[in-house]
Amino acid sequence: MRLFLSLAAIGLALSAGSAQAAQAQRKAANWATHISQTPTGAYVIGNPAARVKLVEYVSYTCPHCADFTTQSAAVLKGQMVRSGSTSIEIRHFIRDRLDLAAALIARCGGAARFASLHDTIFAQQRDWLTRGMEFDQANAQRISAYPPAAQMRAEADGAGLTAIGKSAGLTDAQITACLSDRAATDRVVAMTTAAPDTIEGTPGFFINGKQAMGVFTWDKLQPLLRAGGAR
Repeated sequence: MRLFLSLAAIGLALSAGSAQAAQAQRKAANWATHISQTPTGAYVIGNPAARVKLVEYVSYTCPHCADFTTQSAAVLKGQMVRSGSTSIEIRHFIRDRLDLAAALIARCGGAARFASLHDTIFAQQRDWLTRGMEFDQANAQRISAYPPAAQMRAEADGAGLTAIGKSAGLTDAQITACLSDRAATDRVVAMTTAAPDTIEGTPGFFINGKQAMGVFTWDKLQPLLRAGGAR
């Protein structure tokens, strides 16, 4: 009887230990590294089954988008997305040719590099955007005579976006292919075309399908995500 009880106690202890280990593993899972793609081409960062699904319309030439990405990173991606409670779907809202070039570079490495390139492009926005605008002013007429693919490459080179892509591990051949990919370009532009008319500007947010009207900053968005169950 004593042997039986001892074995039973050991079995219970092992079961409890296994349950605790499984729970710890779930808690340790970093969903911020999980990137998937929707049928329309948007990238989703985080748990596809998250209780809070955030859709963000972004423009890479929008300073407010850069501010939001920087200010929200520690909590939004570092906690809410990482935990699995929240996912972020990035949809492009293209404003100009330079914005399109940045989007094509961000997407060039596929899901594996998208999140990193997305953050880097915003982190360095002040530098490459200034260079890009100056380049456009000096070369707009010349570039307008180029074929579309050559226009994209000139924009990316002139702004320094090509250098950002290469620093993330993209090859020159990859960048050339991405910037000349008509289907990829059409897919990005289609996200803007399909965007609801109610979007007031970028960044524009939807939480579980409902638009966050008048919300453009992290301090205004965070309480709404918390109320929805983001942790």
